[in-house]
Amino acid sequence: MHSFETVTLTRNCEATLIPSGEKTILQQGTRVHITQSLGGTFTLMTEQGFMVRLSGLDADAIGKDKPEAVETIDETGKEILLEDLVWRQLKTCYDPEIPVNIVDLGLVYECTLSDSAEREKMKDVFVKMTLTAPGCGMGESLRIDAIKKIERLPGVGRVQIDLVWEPPWDRNMMSEAAKLKLGIM
Repeated sequence: MHSFETVTLTRNCEATLIPSGEKTILQQGTRVHITQSLGGTFTLMTEQGFMVRLSGLDADAIGKDKPEAVETIDETGKEILLEDLVWRQLKTCYDPEIPVNIVDLGLVYECTLSDSAEREKMKDVFVKMTLTAPGCGMGESLRIDAIKKIERLPGVGRVQIDLVWEPPWDRNMMSEAAKLKLGIM
């Protein structure tokens, strides 16, 4: 049996119902169990049995720290390439029910950067990604999470993330690390 941290919300905050993707408001004083804390977002289980995703921007409502600024300099003092920063941000995006990031799950099919047509010295980012199942209600939530995280990067102009269904996702698209984490290797 898992033991999860139980906390009481210190203020009202918006959350996303899992798996429908619908928005809801969690009321101050509500007791929740933190079932997953990855990539700056939290998966919570309410005492009424609802599973929700809480943005890291509302982390203070459950007594946790908000996400820190993105590090753009590596440990040797060199600036990290923007494309590498984008991939790092994508690796901080997690399906709220699966403890593996969307890159290692094999959900990101393409990520390209090009000079921004609208903003000088900026790069526009284009991503094509899929979901583990076409009917996944969390698709739009994952897409928006990735957009917001990429938009935080210096030098990024416009971010466009398209959900695609070809080729269909299957378990063979996962990295070895993901397969090990999920016990399917």
